[in-house]
Amino acid sequence: MQTRRRGAALEAAILQAAVDELTDSGFAGLTMDRVAQRAGTNKNAIYRRWPDRVALGLAAYKQMARAIEPPDTGSLREDALETLRRANRHLSSPLGMILRDLLAAAGGVTELLGERPDDTQGAMWLVMLGRAVARGEAAPEALHPRVATVAIVLLRNEFVTRGVPTVPDDVLVEIVDEVYLPLVAGRAAG
Repeated sequence: MQTRRRGAALEAAILQAAVDELTDSGFAGLTMDRVAQRAGTNKNAIYRRWPDRVALGLAAYKQMARAIEPPDTGSLREDALETLRRANRHLSSPLGMILRDLLAAAGGVTELLGERPDDTQGAMWLVMLGRAVARGEAAPEALHPRVATVAIVLLRNEFVTRGVPTVPDDVLVEIVDEVYLPLVAGRAAG
């Protein structure tokens, strides 16, 4: 007789089933019924943990994505460009397509998108900006979560609102040179 899973074991099984569904079918094919069947549980167990398929999809995506270390080239401009280039490659990949579908389905709900200052992405940009402050490239006033993450938000915007399969490198350079660096520099004057 099989023991009924509870708590962390059940949650892990549900998340793995959601990861498998995302991998096999993308976000469009992710249903609570299919995840429940794959996890060997019922939909109620899923809904007790995640209110809808977007929340479940985002939780599963976080299981799939791996944290990356921010670059440290010795230059804020080069760090920002390299980070945007990495993000662009990721968002252009099959895994990135899942994220893009999730972002579109979330409809700008920032709690779901991970655009809070305490999220991993924001923390990485704050680390890069903190290094720039330590090197004297930026004023301490620039260390603000919204300032730090504006470049990645603009990149996401290119994918979500324009629906492009990949963002051209000249747009990444423009985001850094025309928006991000002037914003960081302008914080010293404010």
